[in-house]
Amino acid sequence: MELPSFMVLPLLIVVFAGVYYVYNEVMRFMSKSMVRNKVVVITDAVSAMGSECARLFHEGGARLVLCGLSWDKLESLYDSLCSGSDPSKTFTPKLVLLDFSDMENISEVITEIGECYGCVDVLICNSSMKVKAPVQNLSLEMDKTVMDINYFGPITLAKGILPLMITRRTGQFVLVNSIQGKLALPFRTCYAASKHAVQAFFDCLRAEVEEYGISVSTISHTFINAVAENGSPSQTPPTNSLWAYISSKLNTHGVTPSSLAHEVVRTVNRHNREVLLAHPVPWVALYIRSLLPSFFFSVMAAGVKDGAMFMYKMLYESV
Repeated sequence: MELPSFMVLPLLIVVFAGVYYVYNEVMRFMSKSMVRNKVVVITDAVSAMGSECARLFHEGGARLVLCGLSWDKLESLYDSLCSGSDPSKTFTPKLVLLDFSDMENISEVITEIGECYGCVDVLICNSSMKVKAPVQNLSLEMDKTVMDINYFGPITLAKGILPLMITRRTGQFVLVNSIQGKLALPFRTCYAASKHAVQAFFDCLRAEVEEYGISVSTISHTFINAVAENGSPSQTPPTNSLWAYISSKLNTHGVTPSSLAHEVVRTVNRHNREVLLAHPVPWVALYIRSLLPSFFFSVMAAGVKDGAMFMYKMLYESV
């Protein structure tokens, strides 16, 4: 019995999706052994994505240095990681208070991080402050605060950790950045500027430190959607794991903390230089921005005047 021609394409899609799913599961299993004993610093471990990263690296046997603004939240994360974990397979995390808006104390924080284990294998910069407002409503003080948290803080920490990596001729910087480091939208002036600046810094750093065996990875993602991960009470998740995987790729809006954290682990293991986590609309917008800049600028300007424009609305809600 021959297979109907109209069934060939859907069948191929399912087969390739299945192979890709199995490949990801195998790589996820292997990643746990690849991070074992590595000293991993997470600059914002108390955020949704940061805590998920901490859990994955902790389960993989990494030696964690968890940073954050709130000591209470750091202790809560510490308790959740240590409760039920096997002491023979995991390390007790170190906790460090870190506030990028307080630039005067960054040097002390750098010293404290270095003293935790005497070295740093992976520095994950995921701290961020997001501001959305018309430019005339933003004070210069707010612009400076956003630049401190999103740009000056991460690069000061990276510069402080760099000598430890150069001495050992190994290490990895991972910048978890917004796609707005590549694509600027209205009402995000200081936020997009800070993301462009930090993206450029780490792109330059990548070329400068390669000779020392140090790698630099950047992950540019759309907005983090924690609601999609929790799911809607009215929706029943698929029971089949393969179909659940395919459905998540087709129906998600934004990126969930879990999927972003898994991408961070994959990036650490594979030493990918650049990763873009985005759905088709932001991808298309990036190409239009590069190939047809005048058209892109016209759409952005028109979208500010008429928020109902379909293309503008789709892009604005995606990033």
